[in-house]
Formats: sequence, structure tokens, C-alpha cells
Amino acid sequence: MADIRVPQADPKAGYLAHKAEIDAAVTRALDSGWYILGQEVAAFEKEFAAFESAAHGIGVANGTDALEIILRGLGIGPGDGVVTVSHTAVATVASIELVGATPVLADIDAHYTLSPAALEAALAGDMSGGAGDKPKIKAVIVVHLYGQIADMPAIAAIAKKHGIAIIEDCAQAHGATLGGKPVGSWGNAAAFSLYPTKNLGAFGDGGIVTTNDGILAEKIRAIREYGWRKRYISDISGMNTRLDELHAAMLRVRLKYLAAENARRAAIAGIYDKELAGLCPLPLRRDAAGHVFHQYVIRRAGRDALQAKLRDLGIGTNVHYPMPVHLQPAYAGHSWLAQGKLPVTEQASEEVLSLPMFPQLTDAQVAETVAALKAALKG
Repeated sequence: MADIRVPQADPKAGYLAHKAEIDAAVTRALDSGWYILGQEVAAFEKEFAAFESAAHGIGVANGTDALEIILRGLGIGPGDGVVTVSHTAVATVASIELVGATPVLADIDAHYTLSPAALEAALAGDMSGGAGDKPKIKAVIVVHLYGQIADMPAIAAIAKKHGIAIIEDCAQAHGATLGGKPVGSWGNAAAFSLYPTKNLGAFGDGGIVTTNDGILAEKIRAIREYGWRKRYISDISGMNTRLDELHAAMLRVRLKYLAAENARRAAIAGIYDKELAGLCPLPLRRDAAGHVFHQYVIRRAGRDALQAKLRDLGIGTNVHYPMPVHLQPAYAGHSWLAQGKLPVTEQASEEVLSLPMFPQLTDAQVAETVAALKAALKG
């Protein structure tokens, strides 16, 4: 196997960049003697909510739980439908099934996010190809993919017209904006993954919910810990999904550098844009969007062959994602498909390729990636 000199992602580099501060934060948390839902979690919740201009933050165990607990908080369950996309991490769709609801899968647009026209079609009842009785749609989970926010003004208008809740899946979009308005502020609540490779990553699993709805926040906090409002007394049915003190302490360090690291991602993207122009389709930017480049995604027919050539040249890449959720064995026949099929989604899954992208990527590594890609495209 070829020696990968330029990795596609490198979570350890994020640790080494702030090692002394992170190590000190770990020691502080350990010395406190309090390891679950203590001062570190409370401080991180407050600081992250402020970063995203939200009133409330609720730390949970992972991004999938963040989505599930929002759905539970909104009272969505069996018999309900939730519109989302199929070009996403499977966690988005899994969270819908975890509460007993039915995923209603709609197509994406050229920016790899939910197509407003496809959402309108799903809500208007223009649906075929689903399994079982058509569900009553109660919400939409909007996935902000690769670091770019979806067309939220259009989506919010459609959701308002049809009276459905908006849940934002911000797992790949920490700090992204549209017209200066941040992700997580367009709907009822937002879910963020804190997986190690995310723009804001823990050193293990983690997640956080943000919302401006105080009543919803209070309910989600109760659901997070067995439905407790008073310890050991479950007022409502809940679950166990808690962000631990160690991760919160480390995340507080990383959060201080998130804006600067997002800026570095944008700078790397700018180099790719300049050097690769005209060679292959490059990422589109939505007008007035603050793209935070969780991934830098190019497109190429015959993508797998290109990926193999780059691997031979020592360049790591990844595919986000190689198979849409609706075509995966575990989910085939489990969802309703808006408009019967998802042509933009299916074509994207065959062509997308994520180039190396993380804040500690050096200019020399970017140049090596560019040179290798140019050689591979010519070969």
C-alpha cells in the first residue's frame, strides 16, 4: 500500500497544535473530582451557544443523539414523517428511525444540500416509491453539508407555509453563516456532532444541541438524563446521553481557536480554487454564505480511479458519501422518496471526492496535493 504523505484528515494534529492547553484542561477536569455534567460541561454549553448566537446549549454523547433528542423534544414519533436528504451521513436518517418516525427522502441541489423544490414536492404530497402508508410530515432535518449552509431562507419559508418544525443538522458546519446569520439559528433547534474530525472535534464522541426556545431546551435537558427534572424522578420518558467533563474541558480549549481554524480552512480552499480552476468541477459557494470547509469536495466521473491514482502518489482522500442512504441495504424500503427517485443525489455519490482538508495542513502539503491531482488528471 502506498505511503500516504498528505492525509485527508488528521485529528492528532488538532491535539498537537494546542497540546499544552489541552493537557492542562484534562488535568483540571480530573483534579475536580466531578466527571459527569459538572462545571466544564456547563461552561462549554454556555460558550458554544454564544459562539453560535444561541440562547441555550445542551451537551450530549454524540451527534446522532443530538438529532434524536431534538426529535423527542418536539414530540415526533411513530406515524410521523421527517423530510431529510439521502446524501448525508447515515446518522441523520438513523435518528429519525430511532424515534419510530419515517424518513421522507428528498433530493439535493448543486450545493449538496436540501433542494427547496424537492422539499416543497414532499410536503405537497408529490411522493411515490415509499414503503407503507404515507406518513404525516411533522419536521424537516436540514443538513448543512461539507461546511456550507443550505438555502435556509427558501426552506424556512416553505416550512412556515406547511407548519412543520425545522431541525438543523450542523455536524459539518460549526461556524457557517448565510447573510451573517449562523447555522442553528434558522429553526427550532440544531444538532452538532463533536466527532474528532469535525471543525470543532473532541478526542472521542460528543455532541451538543442549540436552541433559542427555552421551553424546548428545558425538555431536552430532562430527556438527556432519564427524563429527570428532579434527580431520580423521571417526569417524562428519557434517555442517557451526556457529554462528559473531560471532553468538555478539551472542547473549551479548541473552541477558542475555531474561528481562526475555520479561516485557515477557507484559505486552503482558496489555494485549491486557484490552482485547480478548469481542471474539474470545484465546490460551489452559495451567495452570501460563510463556508467553513469541513470538506473540500471536487467531482470527477470515474472518481474511484482518480482516488486510486492519488493514493499511489501519497495523497489521502475520502468519499463523503459513496452510497446514498436510500440505496444502503439496511434502509432500502424504509423510507418515502420525494419524487420517486433522487437523481442529483445518486450522481453526486458516484463523483464526489474529498481532498485533504484540516487547519494544520501546510502550504507545502497543499502544493503537493495540487501537483499530484494535476498529474493524476492528466494521466
